[in-house]
Amino acid sequence: MKLVPVVRKAMLRDIDEEQEDINYWLSRPIIERVAAVTKLRSYSLKPGQRMDKTIVVKRKLHP
Repeated sequence: MKLVPVVRKAMLRDIDEEQEDINYWLSRPIIERVAAVTKLRSYSLKPGQRMDKTIVVKRKLHP
């Protein structure tokens, strides 16, 4: 696998990084998004500590 640098020139006032981040993550498969959230969440846990799931609310989605 070869890495190719990508350069994009734009005025700072024209760049909306937050929207670009949202668009990027929405373009990724759901399993990749869940894996990324799980990894980020694990950084805040101490070794051997498990995530506290008592505040998670499960709801059925209506189509």
